[in-house]
Amino acid sequence: MFSEKVIDHFQNPRNVGRIEEADGEGIMGSGECGDYLVITIRVCSEEIITDVKFQVKGCVAAVAASSMTTELAKGKHVYDALNISEIDIVNALGGLPDEKIHCSVLGAGALKKAIYDYLGKKYIADKQG
Repeated sequence: MFSEKVIDHFQNPRNVGRIEEADGEGIMGSGECGDYLVITIRVCSEEIITDVKFQVKGCVAAVAASSMTTELAKGKHVYDALNISEIDIVNALGGLPDEKIHCSVLGAGALKKAIYDYLGKKYIADKQG
């Protein structure tokens, strides 16, 4: 049912936690009715994502997809990371069952929201500075 990569990322998730005073935060899902994901990012002055962490409430696929999302984003320029799609996440995991594809949407969406949060804060800071 699940690939070896999915099982590995579920049993040994990477980048679990929350970055205090993060440069950006993205939230997807609903804690009351299902999967819920928070991604926080740290971005350096060159706009490279230097750290990314996640907290998730969900199934095996949600944990694995969230972990893989952080692995794909770390070290990328924010504009390159914006292009990480649910298909990229699924492919990096070696596939997901059709009924679990929605879990990859959480990762891609939360990452995009975190980056947009960072870019919004940066825009405001640049306008004030």
